[in-house]
Amino acid sequence: MAEDRELARDIVQFTQAGSGLHLRKYQVEVARAVIHSAMDHLGLSIVVMFPRQSGKNELQAQIEAYLLGAFNDRDCEIVKVSPTWKPQSLNAMRRLERALRRNIYTREDWVKEQGYIYRLGQARIYFFSGAPVSNIVGATASLLLECDEAQDVGIEKWDREISPMAAAYNATRVFWGTAWTADTLLGRELRLARQAEQEDGLRRAFVLTADQVALEVPDYGKFVAEQVRRLGRSHPMVRTQFYSEELDSESGMFTPQRLALMQGEHTAQQQPEDSKIYALLVDVGGEQALKSADLTGSGQTSFTNLLAVQNNPSHHDSTAATIVEVDLSSLSDDGLQAPTYRVVHRRLWTGVRHSLLYGQIKALAEHWHVQRLLIDATGVGAGLASFLGRSLGEGRVIPFTFTARSKSDLGWGFLAVIETGRYKEYLPGSFNPEEQNQLQEVFWQQARLCRSQVLPGPGQLLRWGTPDGSPVHDDLLISAGLCAALDGLAWSQGISVVLPPRDPLAGLPPVY
Repeated sequence: MAEDRELARDIVQFTQAGSGLHLRKYQVEVARAVIHSAMDHLGLSIVVMFPRQSGKNELQAQIEAYLLGAFNDRDCEIVKVSPTWKPQSLNAMRRLERALRRNIYTREDWVKEQGYIYRLGQARIYFFSGAPVSNIVGATASLLLECDEAQDVGIEKWDREISPMAAAYNATRVFWGTAWTADTLLGRELRLARQAEQEDGLRRAFVLTADQVALEVPDYGKFVAEQVRRLGRSHPMVRTQFYSEELDSESGMFTPQRLALMQGEHTAQQQPEDSKIYALLVDVGGEQALKSADLTGSGQTSFTNLLAVQNNPSHHDSTAATIVEVDLSSLSDDGLQAPTYRVVHRRLWTGVRHSLLYGQIKALAEHWHVQRLLIDATGVGAGLASFLGRSLGEGRVIPFTFTARSKSDLGWGFLAVIETGRYKEYLPGSFNPEEQNQLQEVFWQQARLCRSQVLPGPGQLLRWGTPDGSPVHDDLLISAGLCAALDGLAWSQGISVVLPPRDPLAGLPPVY
């Protein structure tokens, strides 16, 4: 370093005296372990799993600045890999640059080379993207090899192209990230680090939870508490992003605990009630002609026939409609600030032409005086959504287009609605119309068979639905899940009705 080396022998002295930054206790533990392994050539593989926004990225920058300063008189290299170049590698470079500029021991001596290399004296750090298509073979990490957001870097990419960078000097390797699934690179390295700890007693795994962060940062604890109230403690995002709990990469989406949360205490309805607010949620299926065109219109279709149609692998998905009562009382809950949805009625059509389906859905919406009609506008549903929007009002009809991203977001949102107790099914029983009990049983079967898969990569995509070859489709389930897309919409307390347009010729004298 340029000035007082004695003062900067420790990372705490370096950050406090150099830039006035006070590292938190949990950050100091990690920093000292990484620096000790790098400076004493231990060649450890260290795993750091921190909750979101708990200071992981700032800690990386401070360790990098410290090592560049400590080894500035030697020809050595640090290599840092992020899942993407933009924005992750660029953000990492900006953080390091800020750390170098603010510290009195480094601010005069560093330079940037070739757009992705920072040099202080003879020591350098190289920034690379670990995206599948990136070409980074050939770099050497003689001092430190870092993998940021390691849960999003492919295992094959790491093993084939990145890990060999540390081989020549047995450089220390650090895997930074936030919990996701057990089969990620971060998950694999965490298990290997814990196994090595048991063998030699050297700590390699640093796994932190939000509760531990809150002990030093009370405001952080308040923020996380709000997220728990809003999403639920068992929501996958809360478990991974704040409590460092890994998920199964593929599992049943609706656990027994979630199914229990979904059960309400109300009955099904055939008619709307005064002063209640309703929404209609429609998942649009195909038009393949079957004899049982309307499974609920007459109320005479048996449960056996209903399952027979659902179990027929040759038929297209049915069009499913779910009527929910929208309870606005939970909007006043500071932790929720969103409506509660109670399912009160269902309909299911299979093989009905969309020209006929349009009239039945329109009649259903008018009968229930729904304030919102949220409809699947993907593919064949686009025309149906457009016609309904013209007849019922564009502001009243909300089209929803399914893509990999939008369905993932819907799935995460539906889980949040469930985990916070804002989705409720009607009670089964003889007090309900029989077809409503039948349809609900199919819904529960779809929910129990629904599988979810968390896809690898930075997008955190959730793939969910009943798998191919499943005894039932997932039309009723998807229809119900559309309630998550209602969150954040504006609602009025009055009943929404469609008023016929005024006749422009009314009141004018007759023309002869």
